[in-house]
Amino acid sequence: MSYQQTIRRPVACSGIGLHSGKTASLVLYPAEPNAGIRFVRKDLPSNPEIPGLLDHVADTTLATSLALNGNRVSTVEHLMAALAGLEVDNVLVEVDGPELPIMDGSSISFVRLLRNAGVETQDHPRKFLLIEKPFCYEDGDKRVEIRPAKRLEVIYTIDFDHPLLRRQTLSFILSPRAFEKRISRARTFGFLKDVQHLWKNGFSLGGSLENAVVIDDRGVVNPEGLRYPNEFVRHKILDFIGDISLVGIPVLGAFMVHKSGHALNHAVMRALMRQPAHWRIVTEGETTPRWKEAESTPVFTYPHPALA
Repeated sequence: MSYQQTIRRPVACSGIGLHSGKTASLVLYPAEPNAGIRFVRKDLPSNPEIPGLLDHVADTTLATSLALNGNRVSTVEHLMAALAGLEVDNVLVEVDGPELPIMDGSSISFVRLLRNAGVETQDHPRKFLLIEKPFCYEDGDKRVEIRPAKRLEVIYTIDFDHPLLRRQTLSFILSPRAFEKRISRARTFGFLKDVQHLWKNGFSLGGSLENAVVIDDRGVVNPEGLRYPNEFVRHKILDFIGDISLVGIPVLGAFMVHKSGHALNHAVMRALMRQPAHWRIVTEGETTPRWKEAESTPVFTYPHPALA
């Protein structure tokens, strides 16, 4: 039986907020079973709480932002990915402003923070969202196809109009060890021309070569180069894991992802949750999908983002 987990003791970190350019701090606290991931804005009156759930995704422009009753917390995807990657189910995240620190642009700082806190098993079984039937979401040339599997598998393809990262594909099976070793150190990335445009318009004010891989027409601007030869697609998988974790419980299924991003990540999960015939909530002993290849059913396709 797989049981829920929290952290053993509070831990804290601080850094620059990617979009505000201001110092941002957070403290992680242990939380009770079934609490999930909850964000608390300690800088606001009455310390409002925002659950880390899909229903509270308010914006996907350049990052994933959550909101409830007018209160917002942004850039949550890298911490959410670290929590999902290390199988931590219940944590209270106390923040002192509207966004989380970007740290080095990856999840490794949050992984180290969680390792420092320690992981504690709780006396409640972990629930899973088990994919039962194939499902597909399309938006133009972007596509996410989901099929039944007994674990979370992601096959991700990126395709940009740039010689350095024109097309990269990576297959990944989630486990704490694999996430820490293969995914957690992959940094967010952007093109120099886009970064300069964002700065001029008041966005990504905290962005720098310290927290992002920047690419110009010739290659990587960062003097240290890349951490992985295919760091770009690895970071996209990192973001994807963080985004789909907002379902609230671990997902068991195989995801074939083509040119997705924050907006599509959330759109496909919202569309999936509207089709309960394609999934069920189970405990560990029930994780064999009832769907069989011989009983294949048509894949549902949602070609318009208005359905998200």
